[in-house]
Amino acid sequence: MADHTEEESLAGRQIALIDLLDRLLNGGAVLTGDVVLSIAEVDLVHINLRAVIRSITPDSPAPW
Repeated sequence: MADHTEEESLAGRQIALIDLLDRLLNGGAVLTGDVVLSIAEVDLVHINLRAVIRSITPDSPAPW
């Protein structure tokens, strides 16, 4: 319930890019996308893109 109230309070205000980036890296994000190259409606190349964005701290080190 507290998260929902926080989201409502952020909906109407402007957020600096650095604050947005900080929130994104603290929680992590998964980006996905598809690229399809085609000629005459014939798919020639289909590429699936996936990226995980997450900050690395001493408490949660990199998996490698």
